[in-house]
Amino acid sequence: MPLGLIALAIGAFGIGLTEFVIMGLLPEVAHDFGVAEATAGWLISGYALSVVVGALGLTAATTRLPRKPVLLGLLILFVLGNALTAIAPDYSAAMAGRIVAALCHGAFFGIGSVVAAELVAPAKKARAIAIMFTGLTAANVLGVPFGTFIGQQYGWRATFWVISGIGVLAFAGIAVLVSAPRGSAAHVSLRGELSAFRSGQVWLSLIVTALAFGGMFGAFTYIAYTLTGVSGFDAAAVPWLLVLFGAGLVIGNWVGGRLADGALDRTLLLFIGALLVVLVLFGLLAWSQPATIAILVVMGAFGFGTVPGLQTRIMHYAGGAPTLASGANIGAFNVGNALGAWAGGLGISAGLGYTSPIWIGAVITASALVVMVIAVVTARRPLSTASGSLRTVVV
Repeated sequence: MPLGLIALAIGAFGIGLTEFVIMGLLPEVAHDFGVAEATAGWLISGYALSVVVGALGLTAATTRLPRKPVLLGLLILFVLGNALTAIAPDYSAAMAGRIVAALCHGAFFGIGSVVAAELVAPAKKARAIAIMFTGLTAANVLGVPFGTFIGQQYGWRATFWVISGIGVLAFAGIAVLVSAPRGSAAHVSLRGELSAFRSGQVWLSLIVTALAFGGMFGAFTYIAYTLTGVSGFDAAAVPWLLVLFGAGLVIGNWVGGRLADGALDRTLLLFIGALLVVLVLFGLLAWSQPATIAILVVMGAFGFGTVPGLQTRIMHYAGGAPTLASGANIGAFNVGNALGAWAGGLGISAGLGYTSPIWIGAVITASALVVMVIAVVTARRPLSTASGSLRTVVV
């Protein structure tokens, strides 16, 4: 695999850390700013919604620009946003910093996915995207637990200073190792990119993405409270339990990427259905520490195992205009993130307890499975081409 994929993975690691680390730090942040648990959760939802704006707005605005300089500019925005969060004197300022950092997120992953896919042969596109997203999974395996540990030991602000430093490292890596194919942006236009949204399958894919991720994040956003308030774990154990969830992400991302290159829609149906079963089991067994430990791994695996396939699917149905559709799909991931955090917060605010976000997540995931079945049934052409597209097969 090209070294450029490693550089993209470093950028994905930093951005993934920014998105997810706050989940392990919510109790500390809420206490520091004197806000309620559900209000602190809006630092997640607000970030996710801003990702949607950046995914569409910045991707559209930079459509005709060379991709490498755009990626570097996005990382500068990322560093500034995290630095603002680290120095925030109050909740509003912290939210502003989160929004600035989030604006680069969707465009980075959207453009980065296209660049990653162009660096390899057609039959390896899903795997190349999975390699880039390995940075995102590594952010959960290593970054989130370590970031949570730093936040608990030295204050949550220290975590965001570390993230800013990772952004600088990612900038250097992409500057040296990533080079988009020659002329990759020469024939790109905003009008051409918008044509991808004429496809019904593109819209169905976006809905599946939002609901599938919404289901997982409905359960995961308030996981620190579930682990301590229901499962009975000590707060100091939370970072290490998140390592298990992150390990599941890595396994699911790798397996999902390989399976998606051979049977795309079948893989998505399998993983979404399995995630639904896991969430139901979690809702029933969250009181059991051994069961919770096992469920964290498989929840991460089936939840994140859909990412390479969902990103590959929308790029395929976008045809020759994948960049904006790819960015829109990253936005859809984060609509799901916001949906899950918001819906889970409603359950907690209503006094339904810390298992309510899990059950809410299961309902959202069931909706994703229904829409995915509709997408498969209504697909009018096989995901298999001789050349120049994604050589994947639906079932």
